[in-house]
Amino acid sequence: MHAFDVLGDPVRRRILELLADGERPAGEVSAVVQAEFGITQPAVSQHLKVLRDNGFAVVRAEGTRRLYAVDPAPLREVDSWLDTFRRFWVPHFDALGTELARGKRQRRLSAGE
Repeated sequence: MHAFDVLGDPVRRRILELLADGERPAGEVSAVVQAEFGITQPAVSQHLKVLRDNGFAVVRAEGTRRLYAVDPAPLREVDSWLDTFRRFWVPHFDALGTELARGKRQRRLSAGE
């Protein structure tokens, strides 16, 4: 499965968002996703399996619990692919930064009058 096929699903993207904050038990991930998407626990397990099978998540056993975490390798590959397109948005962010700094400076000068 291609990385964008994996990331194209909103449930899997949400799971990765949850895991981005650190390792989490499968039950915790499942509870959040079930509440937000109204899907069953087996459906969440299937999404976790897709993430695991495609290298986006790793799992380790701790007693009876299964702890999931993000595996950053495939995300680096996606980031590398996106590099080709960064030129379309980076200048806009640079220009925004300049405008924000200019506005801050003007407010500071106005407050000093």
